[in-house]
Amino acid sequence: MPLFRSGLGGATPTSALQLRVVHVDVHRAIELNALWHSRLPIVDWSNVVRSPPYVCFTAEYNEIAYASAIWSAPCARLLNGRNWLELRRLAIAPDAPRNTATRMLRVMRVLIVRALPQIVNLISYQDTEVHTGTIYRAAGWKETVANQSGDWQRPNRHRNAAQSLSPKMRWEYSLHP
Repeated sequence: MPLFRSGLGGATPTSALQLRVVHVDVHRAIELNALWHSRLPIVDWSNVVRSPPYVCFTAEYNEIAYASAIWSAPCARLLNGRNWLELRRLAIAPDAPRNTATRMLRVMRVLIVRALPQIVNLISYQDTEVHTGTIYRAAGWKETVANQSGDWQRPNRHRNAAQSLSPKMRWEYSLHP
């Protein structure tokens, strides 16, 4: 974030339509996620980049970021190799305009289709304890699978301690219906 505003306009955006969604470095996206994500602030950059493709975005106004998104190959091994992309984190600043998340989902979808034409499906997991899925419904995504256990540990695959043990809902958006 720059120390002084660039003088391009008002102090803060009043509409999500004023935000510009741009590609950003994975380290910047992770830094912003740590500041704003409500439940899952920890993301290791090596987990994002180890299985391409991956892409990160911010939503900006006057060179100030108001949202951050991190996309990568799906974490679930059963989904790898399907040309799917998983929204690992979407973090919104508290002073972002209303509807920032839904608008960002729409714009990122268009940018992903242009940059990664091989991708056929987008997925994301919603933490049901703190979110209702409104942003996905508003952006045209479909509820597909509910995971009740909340724990991603598997006997044959060690994971770090879970940041959230609540049930998760998987949302999907088909890019080629």
